[in-house]
Amino acid sequence: MTYDAVITGSHVILPRGIVDRNIIINDGKIVGLTNDLPACDHKINGNGLISIPGPIDTHVHYGVYSSIDQAAKTESHAAAIGGITTMMRMLRLGGSFKSSLQSQLDASAKNHYVDYAIHASIFSKQQIHEMKFCVDKGITSFKIYMNLGGDVGHVFMDMSPYTSELESANVDVNNQIIEETVKNAASLGCPVLVHAEDYESCSCGIKTAKEKNRDGLAAWSESRSPEFEVKAIKTVCKYGRDYGCTIYFVHIGSEQALQQIENERKLGTKIFVETCPHYLTLSYEKQTGYLAKVMPPIRTQKDNNVIWNALSNNTIDTIGTDHVANQLKLKLGGENVWSALAGFPGIGTIIPILLSEGVNKDRITLEQLIRFTSLNAAQIFGMYPKKGTLDKDSDADITLIDLKKEKKVSSDLFGGFSDYVVYEGMKLKGWPVKTMVRGKIIAENFEVIGKLGHGKLVERHVT
Repeated sequence: MTYDAVITGSHVILPRGIVDRNIIINDGKIVGLTNDLPACDHKINGNGLISIPGPIDTHVHYGVYSSIDQAAKTESHAAAIGGITTMMRMLRLGGSFKSSLQSQLDASAKNHYVDYAIHASIFSKQQIHEMKFCVDKGITSFKIYMNLGGDVGHVFMDMSPYTSELESANVDVNNQIIEETVKNAASLGCPVLVHAEDYESCSCGIKTAKEKNRDGLAAWSESRSPEFEVKAIKTVCKYGRDYGCTIYFVHIGSEQALQQIENERKLGTKIFVETCPHYLTLSYEKQTGYLAKVMPPIRTQKDNNVIWNALSNNTIDTIGTDHVANQLKLKLGGENVWSALAGFPGIGTIIPILLSEGVNKDRITLEQLIRFTSLNAAQIFGMYPKKGTLDKDSDADITLIDLKKEKKVSSDLFGGFSDYVVYEGMKLKGWPVKTMVRGKIIAENFEVIGKLGHGKLVERHVT
């Protein structure tokens, strides 16, 4: 038999360790690992490279500042350059899912280079009642924004497809919305993703800081104290225990938040934890300007070290980017930190940062890397065993990395919508050099060579 492709000579990273095998690929699937070289149409030279299961970015915002028909093209392009094979979109829609969801799905369907999945954000009782509708459309995870309510309830929703107008809204994600969302998600067998910041506390903190004429990233962090994360974590975990719902905390970056999560686990809440590269590498003590403004804020270097230690000890489950596809003219739209936009791009830099600052500095192992960036996400979000593994019959989503390759980060490297990157000029050692999605090479040596529309909505099962 002649197979479609064989990756030869690479070191293959499996959860149990490293093996030196050739990877056989046929019909978009992994057929097996072998010492032999079977007949194939394409031999892919992996000498000196490492093959890892295709990384899954669990946390991506796109379709907000450019409509999804365009954003899917630019951000999946950036994902492919950065070695990401599946991107999980944080869908934010106002009103009824029944009237607005299908057009988003249709506009996405032909415009991705890599595979994608969707988390649906819940803002209202109407949307709570329509969660089953989302599940029937293949969306099996939901997000609540505990940071949005009262006078800090402003949010940009996703644009309608094929438009260019920002969709500004004000929402109130109060405890009743939170509890009912958790209860309904539990009945559907779906996890709830939680942005854990108590909005009333944040509102008071911001008012106080403004009254004192405070500015800068330190002021931003102080105005949204980790104590406000702790308060939100306590609230939602109580609901999680009451209804038997799996709680997935997104973008955790402070020591206090991690400690409270550990307390809640001991009380019996089923919890998964995600962090982001910026909580490993950035602190308000070192950053200047407003580019690194994000919610929750970047914290201290001590917090950075705590998050690295948590990864080393496997008390964090996944690493997502919280990528926001925005541009400088919006990001820095005012004269101080309060008027700057929160969020920044990161989907292209997550793997090189984890290789350079993590693996190459012996903070995490390659086996841990594939768990944090692929296996755990696939298992948590119902994509395993198609995704997250290099086992037989899984999708041939494979990223080949070069641990020795050194390159400076630049905003034009990834071809995304954003015209800046917070890591501009940073020299990183360890980069993805080939990105393969379901057996097709989508990006090679920082150039996208795959076909637009190859990326598909991933089928997910309720866990």
